[in-house]
Amino acid sequence: MTHSLQVRLLMAFAVVILVSIGTVFFFIDHATREEIREFGERAGSVRSERLAVAVAAYYLRNDGWDGIQPVVEEWERISGQRMILADASGVVVADSDGELLGKAYDGDLPGKVLSVPSRGPVGTLYLDRGPPPELGASSFEVLYSAIGRFFIWGGLLAVAAAVVLAFLLSRRILAPVKALSSAAQGLGRGDFSRRVQVDDRTELGSLASAFNSMANDLERAEKLRRSMVADLAHELRTPLSNIRGYLEAVRDGVVKPDAAMIESVDEEAALLSRLVDELQDLSLAEAGELILLRRAEDVAGLLRRTASAEQARATGKRISLSVDLPEGLPPVDVDAQRISQVLHNLLENALAHTGEGGSITLSAERQGDWVEVSVADTGEGIPSEDLPNVFERLYRVDKSRARATGGSGLGLTIARRLVEAHGGTIEVRSELGKGSRFSFTVPACAEGSP
Repeated sequence: MTHSLQVRLLMAFAVVILVSIGTVFFFIDHATREEIREFGERAGSVRSERLAVAVAAYYLRNDGWDGIQPVVEEWERISGQRMILADASGVVVADSDGELLGKAYDGDLPGKVLSVPSRGPVGTLYLDRGPPPELGASSFEVLYSAIGRFFIWGGLLAVAAAVVLAFLLSRRILAPVKALSSAAQGLGRGDFSRRVQVDDRTELGSLASAFNSMANDLERAEKLRRSMVADLAHELRTPLSNIRGYLEAVRDGVVKPDAAMIESVDEEAALLSRLVDELQDLSLAEAGELILLRRAEDVAGLLRRTASAEQARATGKRISLSVDLPEGLPPVDVDAQRISQVLHNLLENALAHTGEGGSITLSAERQGDWVEVSVADTGEGIPSEDLPNVFERLYRVDKSRARATGGSGLGLTIARRLVEAHGGTIEVRSELGKGSRFSFTVPACAEGSP
């Protein structure tokens, strides 16, 4: 492909040069022909004037037209023009071809009236312009040929220079293209470390920067994918191992099934079911196939109900859970079940990372056509290097993966997708050791809407 593009560049340069030279040659050819034609006409007019003067001088010297016929024939041999001379009465007294002598001339050759001093008009000289003199035609031919040769050699030299220049430029231009092609092939084979070094501020440099950015994103996505697969395997393995262990113990007669064991198995199965449901929700949201049943909802009531549902857990951990809402909040256009799921995920995350004696506050405020909802805690906070990744799938700040603090790693990702499905945004601000504040926006209902 690179060689093909290089050949195309060479051909394009050559064609442009040839077309340019041909166009210029065409116009100069036209102008030169026009100038030669006009020069010939001017030269013919001058010769006609000179012949008219010579004929009038002959009349004065000989006091008439006697003997003029041989002179006219000689002039025709010299000039190559037919000459017809008529006297004052219009009768032909000389004809270089000898055909019209003694006849009245009624042809279409241009005539020149001859006058002499004191006598007035004495006749009319009719001249055929004829070809220009042989010497003049030769001069024009030499000139014209020289111009043609100049353009031919100039065009060939220009084409040769264009080919050399195109070859050098094409190598310089196609070098980064070749590097991009090689790097892209490497990415296709799974080598996500490939990058392109192009010191160019043109569009090729921008393309190389975009490629490197894409490669960075692909490398990061691949790392997250591998981490996700490992985390999913871990999350599925733990409850499955527990359930299998209980069943093997019952089968081997080591333990007898009782209410406590059945409750433990049920908890493990519920954990598996929740993980599968979260994965399904995430898959639908990322595919844009999540169905939202949106209608006007009282955001204050939604926050209070969510806080009430989590109050028992907060009390059990001796954490203060409160709701801080201003008056006059507008209704919001949301799917209440999905936004409640977002709030539960954020509250569970806050409860998991807030110690005994801490506090969690749910609040909301209007911001133009949006309502911002926030969940703020006084927990352990999030390190700054982890903030850009907290909404990624199966990402945990707690690298120990302890269930008490680690969770499934999908809650915040699902929260982000659900908020984005409503057209809003979600963000986090945190300071290590002082707590975190998660906030998201949902659209307020238009004025007058039910």
